[in-house]
Formats: sequence, C-alpha cells, structure tokens
Amino acid sequence: MSFPVLPSSPAAPADGLDAVVSRLRAAGCVFAEDEAALLVAAATTPAELDSMVRRRAAGLPLEHILGWAGFCGLRVAVDPQVFVPRVRTEFLVRQAAALAPPDAVVVDLCCGTGAVGLALLADLAAAGTPAAELHAADIDPASVRCARRNLTAPGRGAPDCGAMSIAVHQGDLYDPLPERLRGRVDLLVVNAPYVPTEAIALLPTEARVHEARVALDGGPDGLDLHRRVAAGADRWLAPGGSLLIETSERQAEQTAAVFAAGGLLSRITGSDELDATVVIGTRP
Repeated sequence: MSFPVLPSSPAAPADGLDAVVSRLRAAGCVFAEDEAALLVAAATTPAELDSMVRRRAAGLPLEHILGWAGFCGLRVAVDPQVFVPRVRTEFLVRQAAALAPPDAVVVDLCCGTGAVGLALLADLAAAGTPAAELHAADIDPASVRCARRNLTAPGRGAPDCGAMSIAVHQGDLYDPLPERLRGRVDLLVVNAPYVPTEAIALLPTEARVHEARVALDGGPDGLDLHRRVAAGADRWLAPGGSLLIETSERQAEQTAAVFAAGGLLSRITGSDELDATVVIGTRP
C-alpha cells in the first residue's frame, strides 16, 4: 500500500523523501519506501513528520501512527492498542462473502476494529446481495469504541454498505448478542486470537508491545477461543449457516476437529498468496 508524494509536500524534509526512507530502513522497517511515502503524505509539518518517523523507528505500528489501516480497499480507523487488521484476513472476508445468502444475518465475533464486518458488508453490497443485519462484538472496550467508529459513524469508509441494521456490542463472545439472533445467523465470522501463550514473546514488537494481549493470546495451544466459539455456534447459526475462523495452517486440523465435535460439517481452505488459512464449519 503506497501513495505518491509530491515534491512540494510541506512536510517533506529538505533532503527529500530519501532521508525518511533511510531512517526507517536503519530502524529495520522492511517496507521503508512505502511507509515513508505514507508518513510524508499524512504529516502536515516537518515537525509532525519527524515525530511520526521517530515513533515508527521506535516500533509503534504504522497504522497506529496514521490512525488507519488499508483493508480490502477500505481505510479502517485504528486506535492505539487496538489490534491492527492483517492483510491475510482479507481471505476470511472473501470466503464469507462467497457463502452469504441474500439478506444475510452476519455476526463478527472478536471484531477488533470491525474491519472484517465492514469489508464483508461492502463486498456484499457491491455484489448486489446486501446483508440484512450485522452484529459485531468484542470484549475489549477500546476495540468496541473503534469498531463503532468504523461501522456506525457517518463516513465510516464503506459507501452504501447496504445493511439494514448494524450494531456493535461489548462483551465476551456470544454473551452480548441479542437473544433474537439465536438460530438466525447465516454467517458467523471470527478472527479470534490463536497465538499460543508461550509464543507471544516471539511476536514482533509492534504486536507484542502495542496491541492488547487479549487480541493475541489464544491460550496454551492457541485454540481456547476456537473451542469456545465452536461450542456455542450451533445455538446461534441458522440451518445451513456457516462459522468461519481464521487460523494457522499448523492448527487448522485441530480447529476442524473442534468444529466437527460441535456438530458442524467442517472443511479447511487456504491461500498461498496471502499465507492465510480459514476453517469453515456449516450447521447441517
């Protein structure tokens, strides 16, 4: 993701964009050129740019500095400490969109910024099959505030998402969902934490330090949330409805077995291009 930077940009340093690229590259930023272009485009003064570059060099996620992340062609607002949507998760959106019936009732659990639900609504509206309802939920208050900005505030970034009803709830998994949704959900889309607890220490500083641990830690084997989601799915899914969860290739067989134990017909799909794996479970 990169934007062109005009030479006349008021924030551009005297020695040009190359100086910003050099500072970012020295700090270990793999995509220094693209990141420099985005920072220069976002800054309004040289002082602001210098502050942005210093924060990025110190390990703050680029998206937290910019205040947004690119996801499925949309700009999604991202607040400090909130989980940054990953490009690989676009595969989860694609798989969900392919399974959506007309007037789908959609639930986005562990919604974070609300990026998955937002992109799914936009995809369905563009395909001429807009969702009837979207409900997003997360246990983290900061994530819920961010998701509400993205999904329910004017100018949320997805023109004419098409959903008749959008609501964002705070609480643990299914707990905050309206009872009237039981047995009516067509798509249950979940990007729950799946990093094993001991592996948290091995994550890049951007994630380990600057994103909430609750958005990363999946328990001893990374599948605690997967088990809990699968255990309750059949009470919320409509007949023929599907639960889709992002996971890793290494964990996918275990997640599929968890789905099957919960009475769902499970299958695994993946994308080499995005290094993404999704397990899909359908209620018979």
